[in-house]
Amino acid sequence: MADTVSIAGRSVLFVMAVEAEYGPHLRALFKPLLTGVGPVEAAVAVAAALTRMADRDHPVDLVVSLGSAGSRRLEQTVVYQATAVAYRDMDASALGFPKGETPLLGLPRILDLPLRLPDVPGATLSTGGSVVSGAAYDAIAEDMVDMESYAVLRACQRAAVPLIALRGISDGKTELRHVGDWTEYLHVVDANLAAAVGRLEPAIATGALVI
Repeated sequence: MADTVSIAGRSVLFVMAVEAEYGPHLRALFKPLLTGVGPVEAAVAVAAALTRMADRDHPVDLVVSLGSAGSRRLEQTVVYQATAVAYRDMDASALGFPKGETPLLGLPRILDLPLRLPDVPGATLSTGGSVVSGAAYDAIAEDMVDMESYAVLRACQRAAVPLIALRGISDGKTELRHVGDWTEYLHVVDANLAAAVGRLEPAIATGALVI
């Protein structure tokens, strides 16, 4: 079972989807909460973990969600932090709501992530339950795509815990044809994500990242 890591006096919970993204560089730094693939599994797992930790008087100060993402426009294997995230599966436009906006929730279509980890480039993120490849990128305005971050953010918002989402670009330049097209560069993404995680402690300690 995952637990928090103390970083510069703050209790940090690392969240990832699957073991395939959790390579040797990240394994040397922390044990994550592995949620499983997709927004439903991510929301259930993170909400349960945050509730459990609060109930045992061990509240979480920060959640860091990290893993791979696809992008047709960003540089492959580079790590980006999500500056805003959208939920591409939501479509209640038949009822007059803008596509991507959850009806009657009172939240905008795109949710900002205000925390910024210094020296990690930012990009917008689209979360959904489908794997995006090839021409499917044409319908997505955001810079990169994943399957969990929006759900993790909503669980964090419900628990009043801030979130940083870090994503290494694993694919998107060419059309996906099999799982190996996703996993081919995960070892490089692992090393780059670990380097980004290494920026947390000095950023928190110096006040460059205020939680």
